[in-house]
Amino acid sequence: MKQVALVVVFAGLMAAQVVTDVRKIAQTGNLAAAEERLMLEKGKGIWTPELLLAHSWLGRNAQAQAKWDQAIAYAAGTRKLALEMLTGRQFDAEKDLPLALGASIEVHSHALANTGRRSEGVAFLREELKRWNATSIRTRIQKNLHLLSLVGQSAPRLEAKSFLGPGRMKSLDDFKGRPVLVFFWAHWCSDCKAQGPVIEALRKEFPALAVVGATQHYGYVANGEDAAPEKESIYAAQIQKAIYPWMNELPMPVSAENFRVYGSSSSPTLVLLDGKGIVRMYHPGQMSAADLRQALASASK
Repeated sequence: MKQVALVVVFAGLMAAQVVTDVRKIAQTGNLAAAEERLMLEKGKGIWTPELLLAHSWLGRNAQAQAKWDQAIAYAAGTRKLALEMLTGRQFDAEKDLPLALGASIEVHSHALANTGRRSEGVAFLREELKRWNATSIRTRIQKNLHLLSLVGQSAPRLEAKSFLGPGRMKSLDDFKGRPVLVFFWAHWCSDCKAQGPVIEALRKEFPALAVVGATQHYGYVANGEDAAPEKESIYAAQIQKAIYPWMNELPMPVSAENFRVYGSSSSPTLVLLDGKGIVRMYHPGQMSAADLRQALASASK
């Protein structure tokens, strides 16, 4: 039994190494060499979720290099293999297969949008959102749909039932007439902690700006220790007071559904609304002070 366990561990390490190798090679721009490395490993056996995840990096790097025809081809290959592999398999039984399929959907939609077919890309994402709405990739698909279509639209409803601190709100309508920045943050997120001082400083430059600090439970606290929601809320409140004291009196709704509806699969996610509740900026990831200032100036007019 010990020998079998060692074989399983070794196989897992080798699979992880292939993903790393393919990703690194593809990032140099040499997609052919990355594909060759993948197929060398594939030649030793059948497609596995790990190998499929490595395959998805071919499409992701083709997208990053604006090689749109290759991006579409790689994404189609990943998607075909993923759907075949899902036959008789529970979708979220492990992490690599959902990640690979989610990446293929993301790459395909952006490749369409960047080759003059944005409406086709939006329609594709809407169909995929319906299909995978009850799975782990719902939030990722929603993020990409928002990236292609949310700016210029009314902001989605923000659930406001449970709060981390004393600040309260009924809905985003509470802030009509003022620009609103919805700051999706997580207690474990280093990029969120770096973003905090930027937002704090810009609040002073734009005194009319309302900030909503949306967060959610993740099921753990420091060092990855499992935690019930009540314990995690106490821990998150401690992090907030220490790192984001300027949010003490601001509304901080706690809701996983808010993250799904807004497609916040990247932390932080920043969503800026104008005084009429129209989305003027949707940005997954950290933003520089200069870029955020420019967006705020535009939304404040």
